[in-house]
Amino acid sequence: MLAVADMDQTLAFYQDILGFVPTMKSAEYSIVARDGQIIHFMKAASADVMKRLRGHVEIYVEVRGIQEIWAKVKGFRLRYKVRDLFDREYGMTEFHIEDPNGILIFVGEPTAKATKKSDAEGA
Repeated sequence: MLAVADMDQTLAFYQDILGFVPTMKSAEYSIVARDGQIIHFMKAASADVMKRLRGHVEIYVEVRGIQEIWAKVKGFRLRYKVRDLFDREYGMTEFHIEDPNGILIFVGEPTAKATKKSDAEGA
């Protein structure tokens, strides 16, 4: 579970920017899903909780179709902290983005899949 300061803002970010679908929504607890990945959110008990978490929480989300997601996300570089799409030595193609709660999200796909998709688009 990830603690969040503002549930509506958090759900909008994960849905509109990263393509997650809410499967449960309430002011205190919500769940989103995408490509078999499920994230639970819980309203933070206080601003002090969020202050302690900001910049100290990271999650990794493995997706399918990272090129399409990246095409959308890169337009938000001025609004959110974003690290551009790149290949990792451990076989993943990924980008990083910080959500409205200061949580760093690693979004990745096995490089072979990402490369095959790019090659197919160029053909």
